[in-house]
Amino acid sequence: MVQSNKDRRHISAIVSPSRDLAESPVNDPREQEELQMQTPQGNPLLLSHTLQELLSKDTVQVELIPEKKGLFLKHVEYEVSSKRFKSSVYRRYNDFVVFHEMLLQKFPYRMVPALPPKRMLGADREFIESRRRALKRFINLVARHPPFSEDVLLKLFLSFSGSDVQNKLRELVQGVGDEFMTCQLASRAKDFLPSDIQTQFAASRELIRNIYNSFFKLRDRSERIASRAIDNASDLLIFGKELSALGSDTTPLPSWAALNNSAWGTLKQALKGLSVEFALLADKAVQQGKQEECDVVEKLNLFLDLLQSYKDLCERHEKGVLHKHQRALHKYSMMKKQMMSATVQNKEPESMEQLESRIVEQENAILTMELRNYFSLYCLHQETQLIHIYLPLTSHILGAFVNSQIQGHKEMSKVWNELKPKLSCLFAGPNNMPTPSLSPPEGNFFSN
Repeated sequence: MVQSNKDRRHISAIVSPSRDLAESPVNDPREQEELQMQTPQGNPLLLSHTLQELLSKDTVQVELIPEKKGLFLKHVEYEVSSKRFKSSVYRRYNDFVVFHEMLLQKFPYRMVPALPPKRMLGADREFIESRRRALKRFINLVARHPPFSEDVLLKLFLSFSGSDVQNKLRELVQGVGDEFMTCQLASRAKDFLPSDIQTQFAASRELIRNIYNSFFKLRDRSERIASRAIDNASDLLIFGKELSALGSDTTPLPSWAALNNSAWGTLKQALKGLSVEFALLADKAVQQGKQEECDVVEKLNLFLDLLQSYKDLCERHEKGVLHKHQRALHKYSMMKKQMMSATVQNKEPESMEQLESRIVEQENAILTMELRNYFSLYCLHQETQLIHIYLPLTSHILGAFVNSQIQGHKEMSKVWNELKPKLSCLFAGPNNMPTPSLSPPEGNFFSN
C-alpha cells in the first residue's frame, strides 16, 4: 500500500505519545533509557560489529547457591556476576523468567534466547546443573546483543541488589511501548530495506535452518565424544583397582604350586603398584572430557541457542505481524462491503457516520501494521547479520576440540610411556630370566 505524506504524519502522531514516556528523568524510580538507535551516518541497517567486539561486551558468570531446609532442597539461587558492571547479585529462576518476558515485550522483533524449562518434581542435581549452564548461555547472549546490551533492563537485572527485582523490571517497561514505539527509525524502516527483502528473508531463513541442523548433529557427536572420555576414565580406574586387588590377594599358595612361589610373589608386587598409573590415566581422561564439555559442547550449545532464537523470531514475524496485518486487511474489506451495502440501502446518516469512523480507524490500524511489518523486517535483517557475525565462532570451537584432543593424547601418552618400564618384571621367568614375548611375529599370525 502506497503511503502519502499525510499517512506518515498520522503514524508519527500515533507513535509520538510513547516516545514522550521514554524521556523521563534517569534518576526517577520508573526511569526509562534514552531513545536507542539514533540515526547514524550511512545506512543504519548495517551492523559494523565483529565477533570479538560482541564477546568483549561482557562476560557473565552464573553459579549455583542452593539453600537447604533440612535434608531437602528448598529452592535454588544463582549468583550472577557481570564483568562489565563489576556487579554480583542473587537471582532465582523466576527472576530470569520475568526478565525474559520484559525483553520479549520490549523487543518483540529481536532474537530473545529461550529459557531452560522450570524445575519439575524430582529434578536431580544433573538437571539443576544443566539449567545453570543454559541460564549462563542465555544471559551472555543477551549481554552481548547490541540493542539489549545498551538497554536499562539489562543493567537493572545485572546490578540491582534489592529484593523486588521483578517489580522493578516490570516498572521499566510499563507504559513505554515496544521498540517500534521508541525507535526514531520505525516509521522510515522501509526506506532502508532492499527491494528484494522478502526473497532475502526466505533464503536466509532456509540457510540458517540448514546450519542449525548441522550444528545440532555436531553438538550431539561432541557430547558423545566427551562422554566416552569420561566413561573411559571410569574403566581405566576400575581396571587399575582390579590389578591392585589382584596384587593384594592374601590367599595362601597351595603346596603343589610352591615351585612358582617366587614368580607369583613378584607378579603380585608389580600388579599392586600399577593402580597409581591407571588412576593418573583416569584423571587425564576425565580432564579431557570435562574440557571438551566446557570448551566444545557448551560453545556449540551457545551457538545453537542463538540459531534457535532466530528461528523463533522468524515464526513470530510470520504468525504475529504478518497474520495481524492480514486480519486487519480482511476486517477492512468487510467494512467496505458493509459501507457499500448501507449506501445502496439508504441507511440513516448517523449509522453511516459511525461506519465511516470505524473505516477510518481501521485504515489507521492497517497503516500501523504495515509500518510494523517493515520494522520487523528491518530488525530481522539486522538479526540475520548478527548470526553471520557469530559464524566465525565455528573456528574457535574446532580449535578448542583439536587442542583438547592433542593435549589429552599427549598427556596420556606420557603416562603410558612411564608405565611401560614397570611392566618388565611381569615378564620375568625363573631366575629372573625374561619370558618370550607373546606378540605374534611379523607376517601372518595363523601361517603354518
